[in-house]
Amino acid sequence: MASRPAKKRKLTPPQSDDEGAPRKSKSKVQKSFLVNAANWDLEQDYEARARKGKKKEKENTRLPLKLPNGRVQQFSAPADDLRSDESDDDWLEGAEDGSDIEEVQKKRAETKPEVPEHEQILEAKEELAKIALLLNETPEENVGAFKALAKIGQSRIPTIQKLTLATQLAVYKDVIPGYRIRPAVEDGPEEKLSKDVRRTRTYEQSLVSGYQAYVKDLARYAKAGRHRGGGDQSIASVAIMCACNLLNAVPHFNFRVDLTKILIGKLSTRRVDDDWNKCIQALETLFQEDEEGRPAFEAVSLLSKMMRAKEYDVDEGVINLFLHLRLLTHFSGSASKDSVERAKDDAAATKKSKREFRTKKERKHIKEQKALQKDMATADALVSHEERDRMEGETLKLVFGTYFRVLKQRVPHLMGAVLEGLAKYSHLINQDFFGDLLEALKDLIRHSDAAENGDEEQKEDEEEEEDADEESSSRNTSREALLCTTTAFALLAGQDAHNARADLHLDLSFFTTHLYQTLLPLSLHPDLELGARSLHLPDPDHPSTSSFTRPPTSKNKVNLQTTTVLLIRCLTAILLPHWNIRSVPPLRLAAFAKQLATASLHVPEKSARALLALLADVAGTHGRRIAALWNTEERKGDGRFNALSASVEGSNPFAATVWEGELLRRHYCPQVREGVKIVEKSLGAAHR
Repeated sequence: MASRPAKKRKLTPPQSDDEGAPRKSKSKVQKSFLVNAANWDLEQDYEARARKGKKKEKENTRLPLKLPNGRVQQFSAPADDLRSDESDDDWLEGAEDGSDIEEVQKKRAETKPEVPEHEQILEAKEELAKIALLLNETPEENVGAFKALAKIGQSRIPTIQKLTLATQLAVYKDVIPGYRIRPAVEDGPEEKLSKDVRRTRTYEQSLVSGYQAYVKDLARYAKAGRHRGGGDQSIASVAIMCACNLLNAVPHFNFRVDLTKILIGKLSTRRVDDDWNKCIQALETLFQEDEEGRPAFEAVSLLSKMMRAKEYDVDEGVINLFLHLRLLTHFSGSASKDSVERAKDDAAATKKSKREFRTKKERKHIKEQKALQKDMATADALVSHEERDRMEGETLKLVFGTYFRVLKQRVPHLMGAVLEGLAKYSHLINQDFFGDLLEALKDLIRHSDAAENGDEEQKEDEEEEEDADEESSSRNTSREALLCTTTAFALLAGQDAHNARADLHLDLSFFTTHLYQTLLPLSLHPDLELGARSLHLPDPDHPSTSSFTRPPTSKNKVNLQTTTVLLIRCLTAILLPHWNIRSVPPLRLAAFAKQLATASLHVPEKSARALLALLADVAGTHGRRIAALWNTEERKGDGRFNALSASVEGSNPFAATVWEGELLRRHYCPQVREGVKIVEKSLGAAHR
């Protein structure tokens, strides 16, 4: 067996004296450490170390008490004393837990005395005045003041809230510039701005953000006032007042649509009060002073949407707002509910031969002037005529759409306002829209006749409706029929439609015949000289009338004109049309003259004077055509006169004589007797 080789050890070189010195010192330190460690008492040190576990329980130093029943009871120290001692111990031991300190601070805050309400109001007034003064003097240096104003308005005291809203109104009316501020997103991300421009941009964005928060507060307060009562109602009134003032003062600035929504939200209620009237006046001012066209378009669009959502259950004053639009006098085109037609530009149609000669230098100078004017218009933010005409055309289309839908649905309390509006806008209605509009008016007259005659089917339909009694009491079918007739002839006279009525196939004989048939019944109407808002008490003997629950019968908000005035307007449009006064046939003139003389015997004094004055005008214009009615020897017709004929021509008017004049000569009113003499003088002058 082979022997294992001997293990060779590696020998280190001998150390020098310099290297051996530190080695010796290390060995001495290690040796002394081991010697001292043998003498350490580790358990004693651990026992003497301070504990951070459970806190020491305070020793109870109170003596026991003996109760009356003989029992001995131990009493412990109060918890507050123990807590205070423990907190002192914890502080001495350097405890880091501050939960007890926080609880003490909360208790002190709760026990802090509250400031009285009147002192808070005085402090808020002073603070609001100070902030408003800073913003009025140097708004760009006090950017954070807008948020400070809004923060004061967060108080729960209603008076401070109202003061804050009024202060913000005055501040924003003063600091808002005369231009619209665009959002910062529209700027390029890498756009380099100077220090002054960046400072102005920062101020503008702070102004816009503060103004937006203010408008939101106004909307919140106004909406809360519609659903609640009491104190919120006064705050809602202040909010609506602020919104109206802002809309009229700064209609060009941002968030105009939000302000308009506040006003239209108030108009959506049927309750008419001071706030409702303020909103109406603010929108009327906006429509009348609108030179741009876009604010009016936005307001009309919101109004039409609101009325459609409410199913046209709105007050008549909302529809009458359309009569204050500026386009009634400025718009030169025509429109319907679906399309808009522009007026042709005469300058573009100028012939080349009529253009004056200009040299090349003059043409260049004129071209430069036009470019300069265009730049100036852009710099001043002026709206071009094309843009304004486009906005007004769209607005007119919305107005006609609203009118046409109201006519189709036959909303009783809005008929007068719609028909009056159509008569005012007659010169702006497209000729293609005439046919549909006249058919709607004819349907309305047929519907009113059916309601007046007491059709059985109509009665059944009304009984099924919940508000049938209210509608029947608020409707006056004779007035609606007169308004439809007046509107039909006003539409024809409003523009050049009468020159092309043969091409358009416009037939107004339906309205003429209907007026002839209703002339005698109207003369016997008891409310002939009462307007839509005249005071007229209900009949106490009527079974469906209750003095406690029923409104007055004349609470018919059609318009302010009396039935006599409407009748005179209709007769003037039929017998004396201003576009072609000689085109009226003699049979129509004679039939209406006979009916007017008969009706003058039955109507009241003022109506009789009005009818005789109209008859005098007809006699002065068409005296030779109707003179035979006043002379029995010159009678042209044969047979018998039928006053209740279904048509004007079938009544055979020249077979009759105007014998009513002899009775009117003995009328009790001197003015009526004088009117009869004027009619005879007009006939004599025309006969010559």
